[in-house]
Amino acid sequence: MLKLSELVAEGAILPALIANEREGVVRELIGAAIASGRIPGDIAEELVRRVMDREKRGSTGFGRGVAVPHVKHTRITTMTAAVGLSSTGIEFASLDRAPVYTVFLLLSPEDRPEEHLKAMEVIFKNLSKDAFRRQLRQAQTVVDVRGVLTDADGQHLVA
Repeated sequence: MLKLSELVAEGAILPALIANEREGVVRELIGAAIASGRIPGDIAEELVRRVMDREKRGSTGFGRGVAVPHVKHTRITTMTAAVGLSSTGIEFASLDRAPVYTVFLLLSPEDRPEEHLKAMEVIFKNLSKDAFRRQLRQAQTVVDVRGVLTDADGQHLVA
């Protein structure tokens, strides 16, 4: 079973996003994913462009304070997620028009669409739970966020 704690790269958790608008947040999270070593640095601008193009076709701000921007790329070899939290909220053109406080960026290998769908399913299954969203909003540090992800993984083993 795919685990959130394994999907989110070490070093790709930003408990206090600096940016307060969509493209800036996407840039920060892509930067964190690159810094984690899982994503090649020379495709950063292309990834930002692709994610923002995807956003123009329909926001990935799904409501309830959550957004899950995502993109596939041929140079990505390992499914990688980055998590960013905002205490003030980000304008993300969400479906419910509410600000976004939790952003999961998913970067996937282009040739493994089934893995991408599984990862999206795991992310959404957790983000649909009020307690999970609340715990992430309350998280202050990387360790806090990592703990929330690990706890969520443990709950799936029981279910």
